[in-house]
Amino acid sequence: MMTGLQGSGKTTTSGKLARMLKEKGRKPFLVPADVYRPAAIEQLQVLAERLDLPVFQSATTMKPVDICKQAVSEANNQGYDTLIIDTAGRLHIDETLMAELKEIQDTVAVSEILFVADAMTGQDAVTVAEKFTEYLAISGIVLTKMEGDARGGAALSIKEVTGKPIKFVGIGEGLDALEVFHPDRMASRILGMGDVLTLIEKAESVVDKKEADKLAKKLQKNQFTLEDFLDQIQQIKKMGSLEQLLSMVPGINKMKQMANAPQPDKKELAKTEAIIRSMTLKERRNHKIINASRRKRIAAGSGTDIAEVNRVLKSYTTMLKMMKKLRGKPSVLHGKKRRKLPKGIRR
Repeated sequence: MMTGLQGSGKTTTSGKLARMLKEKGRKPFLVPADVYRPAAIEQLQVLAERLDLPVFQSATTMKPVDICKQAVSEANNQGYDTLIIDTAGRLHIDETLMAELKEIQDTVAVSEILFVADAMTGQDAVTVAEKFTEYLAISGIVLTKMEGDARGGAALSIKEVTGKPIKFVGIGEGLDALEVFHPDRMASRILGMGDVLTLIEKAESVVDKKEADKLAKKLQKNQFTLEDFLDQIQQIKKMGSLEQLLSMVPGINKMKQMANAPQPDKKELAKTEAIIRSMTLKERRNHKIINASRRKRIAAGSGTDIAEVNRVLKSYTTMLKMMKKLRGKPSVLHGKKRRKLPKGIRR
């Protein structure tokens, strides 16, 4: 059961959690039990449709506890193994809200009650979390809007005050922007030491091993095209925002604080993608044919200018030159060179 004040992100988090469970092989069933907020039921239904997940057909004329009881019955009949109940929130804590939530808790016998809090509210989130734990058997916390690492302080405070574990953190608006909370990794980010483990996990979740091997062979043979470059941009976008990914790289926060340090700009990535998409398939596979007239056409098609097109092509050709140099080093693209063993010793 998802609980919290109105505007904390319960409905979106319900969808994110359902998506995460589906990827792990579970069969989640979304239950809209907020009959008060306008379009709350429709919002969860839209999320369910986007995620291709089942959702209980609630109505604003139904009582929340009746919705939950009927949803449990339907889940048992249909073979769903996890119900995610999106409950109503209020602009402040009141007795009516708490009585309703407690009735659902006692009637449905929920196994988990997650309190969803907006990390941007700071100390207010801590105070509200403490009040909720007095009324309900809260089993864990979900902190939303945790894109900025400076907000990690809210995580520490809520854990200390409630004594409940922080189980998930929302790190963006996308339905894939929900992470299991790892306190050591969060501390590492706050201290500017990065989060390499999460970065590796994100890469593994979007990179297909066969495609990666295929790309490695192309790099070895100097066959990396602008089409491949576009594919890599798509892979990066699936992993999250540039700012979020860079925050996981050790030492990057210190570099960002330096004077005149370049800042991540997602618009540049979007421009690069638009420019490559404005090229013909023939141009993507052979950049050498892109002359002045073609560059002018590409700029017009992508809504940029010729200077931007030149920048993308220069970045691409510079990367090709770097790859060419790396191919000459046996330890980089060809595997490590085998050392000779002393005479008389076999491998």
